Amino acid sequence: MRRTAPGVTALIGCALLALAGCAGGNAGAATTGTPNAGPPAPSAPPAVTPKSALAVLVVVPKGYPPHPRELSGPFTLQSFLGTLSAIPAEDRALLLNASFTEGYQASRISPDRKKQYTVRLFKTGSKKKAKDLQLGFWNQETHSGKFAVRGVPGVLSGRRIAPTGGPDESEAVAEVSFVVGTLVARISVRETGPVSSDLTPDTTLAATVGRQQYARLSSKSG
Repeated sequence: MRRTAPGVTALIGCALLALAGCAGGNAGAATTGTPNAGPPAPSAPPAVTPKSALAVLVVVPKGYPPHPRELSGPFTLQSFLGTLSAIPAEDRALLLNASFTEGYQASRISPDRKKQYTVRLFKTGSKKKAKDLQLGFWNQETHSGKFAVRGVPGVLSGRRIAPTGGPDESEAVAEVSFVVGTLVARISVRETGPVSSDLTPDTTLAATVGRQQYARLSSKSG
């Protein structure tokens, strides 16, 4: 009598007992071709625009609302060169040499809408680089006269009246610039009017808010 190999016997037994299941420990388990889908992935949180740490350091004149047509907010190297700089090639070199990392501008307009106040802060790589940047920016323009800004060491101040390029229009400007730590602060007060008008640079406002801005930066940098 021919002996049946054990493996053949097992195969026959499985065929006869298919309804009872002959798949070892998985007997009776229902299977599908597609694995069960896991729980849906949680949605990503909404993007949050980072706020500049320089924003809380800015001082603006009391009662002056934001200027509707001028930037108020943080700026990078590229955004400064693209939107705020009058001479991008020169400013790019100055900012790169200063190891510039971030900046902030606040622009305000007087209640009678005649004067524009602007403050810009530039964060650099060192105090020496901040001083170099201050001088580089300052030497780009001509200032006809200095005025006192008491209590602010190393301050640069200047005033001028010059044509704006518009027809029969001139501009009176008072400017202040100083360094606190690695920060450069630049403040300007501008008023535009007809050439024949009696325009006078508002050195009082520039000096007053300049002192307040210096005090704010000094208290935070300490």
